[in-house]
Amino acid sequence: MNVSHASVHPVEEAPTTEGGGDQNVNAPRVRMKDVQGMPGTAGGLSLRVSQFVFAAAALSIMASTSDFPSVTAFCYLVAAAGLQALWSFSLAITDVYALLVRRSLQNYRIVSLFTVGDGVTSTLTFAAACASAGITVLIDNDLGSCSQNHCVQFETATGMAFLCWFTTLPSFLLNFWSLASR
Repeated sequence: MNVSHASVHPVEEAPTTEGGGDQNVNAPRVRMKDVQGMPGTAGGLSLRVSQFVFAAAALSIMASTSDFPSVTAFCYLVAAAGLQALWSFSLAITDVYALLVRRSLQNYRIVSLFTVGDGVTSTLTFAAACASAGITVLIDNDLGSCSQNHCVQFETATGMAFLCWFTTLPSFLLNFWSLASR
């Protein structure tokens, strides 16, 4: 089959719209693959910091109650929020380093590690938040024993866990998209 192939002719020097050619030599290069929210970007750092804040809030609020160890779902929430806080904090430090040294974190192995880690932690956080929400609804609405329990703290910690999951999901989806588009 005779099919014509497109050819690209290399250009020696990119044409500039300004008079001088070497005026923007030190300008930072922006790649199209560096979408805000991916590792090594300011958007990625803001997602990691918000994940850490929400996970730490869920962990500290739930752990501040005296009767959370009596319910397995609440213990699961504390464990998942603790893991999420450690993961998000370590990746926030990695993002700060990448931003300071202006290094791209688009290596295949790094993105694979971030994708798997984000997928695992977001799934654990979502499952723990759902389980805690179910127990909180049971205590509050069905049993009507909110006066003997810390329902406000349980609901707040559960809400923080859901907010943590809402900020973890974009990180996972962007990393997965970056991995799948290679």
